[in-house]
Amino acid sequence: MPDHVIQPNKEALIKRLNRIEGQVRGVAKMIVEDRYCVDILNQVSALQSALDAVAMQLLENHTRGCMQSAIQSGNGDAAIDELMAVVRKFAR
Repeated sequence: MPDHVIQPNKEALIKRLNRIEGQVRGVAKMIVEDRYCVDILNQVSALQSALDAVAMQLLENHTRGCMQSAIQSGNGDAAIDELMAVVRKFAR
């Protein structure tokens, strides 16, 4: 499988990840400031949701790009195996 692909919506993904990075710094600051645990946990939950959204976008990009190309070129079984291994990681 290729180790280098061009993401179709790279700018949007980077913007989301930059926002997530800022949220992580915010959570760290909340801990430093001894903020209420539930408030911190709510922010951690929001972070997890934001990361899940990035992962789903990447999964969609992979399916519509890499997977589609692999299937068309006759390498569908290997691509499906790889995809399922990744999906299992998110299903835990």
